[in-house]
Amino acid sequence: MATFKSVVRGERKDGFMQVYIRVSHQKRHGYIKTDKMVTRRELKQGEIKDPLVVSYCAQLILDYNRRLNEMDIKNWSVGEIVDFLTKGDCDVCFSDYARLHIDRMIDRGQLRNSKNYQLALQHMERYFGTVKIMFSDLTSMRVNGWIRTLEQTHRAKEMYPICMRQVFRAAINEFNDYDTGVIRIKTNPWGKVKIPQADRAEKRAISPEECRLFFAAPMPETKMVEPLPELGRDVAKMVLCLAGMNTVDLYELRKENYRDGKLCYKRAKTTRSRTDDAYIEMRVEPIIQPLVEKYLAEADDTYLFNFHNRYCDSDSFCANVNNGIKQVCRSMGIAQEKWYCVYTFRHTWGTVAQNDCGASIDEVGFAMNHSHRHTITRGYIKIDFTPAWTLNAKVIDFIFFSSAKSKQGMAKDMDEPKDKLFRISVKNMIYARAYFKGEVLAEVSDIGFGTIDAVISRLSADLPDTIPHGCAVQFRIKNVDSDREAVYERTKGKGF
Repeated sequence: MATFKSVVRGERKDGFMQVYIRVSHQKRHGYIKTDKMVTRRELKQGEIKDPLVVSYCAQLILDYNRRLNEMDIKNWSVGEIVDFLTKGDCDVCFSDYARLHIDRMIDRGQLRNSKNYQLALQHMERYFGTVKIMFSDLTSMRVNGWIRTLEQTHRAKEMYPICMRQVFRAAINEFNDYDTGVIRIKTNPWGKVKIPQADRAEKRAISPEECRLFFAAPMPETKMVEPLPELGRDVAKMVLCLAGMNTVDLYELRKENYRDGKLCYKRAKTTRSRTDDAYIEMRVEPIIQPLVEKYLAEADDTYLFNFHNRYCDSDSFCANVNNGIKQVCRSMGIAQEKWYCVYTFRHTWGTVAQNDCGASIDEVGFAMNHSHRHTITRGYIKIDFTPAWTLNAKVIDFIFFSSAKSKQGMAKDMDEPKDKLFRISVKNMIYARAYFKGEVLAEVSDIGFGTIDAVISRLSADLPDTIPHGCAVQFRIKNVDSDREAVYERTKGKGF
């Protein structure tokens, strides 16, 4: 058991002495500072005799005993008892702890991820109207109210609450000791908080035909020595010809990452979450060798490229690349809502690899260095990356060294012009299928169809009623006699 006694420790130059409550437990002593002071006149044989101070300390000791009687302290140290008595009932500042958590992330090298946490905290503090949010302020009602203010965002409505929930969990692990019963954070609102899902990412891929137009377009006139449109187009080409490499990885490359004509690096986005460190080797194809030499840093520079000389960090670099790409799109007369960004070319690489170069989803994911279900295995075997190089070369050949039409855009909306080469008549044998989520739900093989709409109507009659309104169904129609095929798309409630 713990015992308490009011004592004084040390004497100041003005003759006053600070009053403490001494805690004795398991032959060890700890001290709890009070706000009372006495002089030698209030002491008799070292004991405090001032009645006001004695009464105050007696009330504190009664309260300490009451609180400890509710706990099992036999395995506590005297330090743990002092912490419990001095901090156990004190509310903790969530904002201060969140900033400490963010600083720790930065110290661990999670700089980019820490920015999301910082933005989430700032948004929450704006909602609460204070930079000193306490843990007791975070009730389920107020947290849900904060999340509702994020409803119009695409990604923050999911990312920000998840970031703050991670901070909350870290604080619980640090402040609450369930073995000893020391609970400083007594409430947890997240069990009653509904975190919405982020909007599904828009498919940004463009067709090889559009790629050819983009890279063949004349640069808009500018007075800048190092124009952004040129940077945007060059980096877009590097991304496209390096299997969709991210701009942050391009920016962070060091001299040692370029070996024997290959870029050997760890993907910044997932290196800390994968057992294989997200390591990949990508061969630099001849088409972008001039760009590598164009942006190569000085010999005494540790960086591979000189992007860091113009931009303070990878985020600034990416923003300027996107700005340059948009300027090219503007000069081409592309509608603003369809302007490209650097991710357009990463998505395009994967789409062309799968649609036009015959690669499987696993092969595309391997070349793009996505997380893989075999990441544990990859963590202890030496990977041969040549299949990724071969696939990358195929994509480059298809886009830059051929005029072949891509398979993208085969599906036609009901208002779009039909392929003039595809014709059917009532005498033709038609073989048609209806797909929903990749599954064949209806099939017909017959003659007597005079129009495409007649075929679609026949297939639609066999579709199950369980397809929700607004969902798209693909209709794959083949004229068996002419051996030509076309794909159409209709939306339930609009096209059928």
